[in-house]
Amino acid sequence: MRQQKILRFRISLTDSVPEIWREIDVHDHYNFWELHVAIQDAMGWLDYHLHEFSPKKNGPTKGKSIGIPESKHDDSVIASWEFPVKKYFTSLGNTIDYVYDFGDHWHHEIVLVGIFLAPIESNYPQCLTGEIACPPEDCGGMYGYQNLLEILSNQGHEEFVETVEWLKNGHAKKYWPYKPESFSAKKVKFADPYLRWCNAFNQPYES
Repeated sequence: MRQQKILRFRISLTDSVPEIWREIDVHDHYNFWELHVAIQDAMGWLDYHLHEFSPKKNGPTKGKSIGIPESKHDDSVIASWEFPVKKYFTSLGNTIDYVYDFGDHWHHEIVLVGIFLAPIESNYPQCLTGEIACPPEDCGGMYGYQNLLEILSNQGHEEFVETVEWLKNGHAKKYWPYKPESFSAKKVKFADPYLRWCNAFNQPYES
């Protein structure tokens, strides 16, 4: 039976209480752009802000972060679509920091928790499990998110009506009714990383 190597990652949103986390499996041939897209989809982010991976071990990236360079001549950041995930994640327990949205600064810890073989016909990526719904985009980072939960817990709060209206109509996605404790791994849908890249950089999609 032909088999493929799979990497299992645990994604944790730093300082979230209760912890917001996911566990996903991806192909070991993934690059960091593809991992980024899988993280976005598993967490529930909308991927319309910048992101960056910050290595926590020396060597593979020579101290450089991984993300989106400002230009073709920017050598301070490694283009995520050019750097293989397996070049960094070589051993169980390897960890990297991932920040999404430099304004709200959603900081995640990504840990390699498994390496295994799977039948070649199996489909990946997969979201295995997780807990707690993703915070709404643009809610102000972890402080703003905790404030939002406090407002929603009290219908008599002076900002309750305004906040509900914002969750209903203030986004590309309608967040209302917002159920912070609700998450289902079975409902996670993963996008085509290449199509996401083409859309992000206005490039033609070549199948």
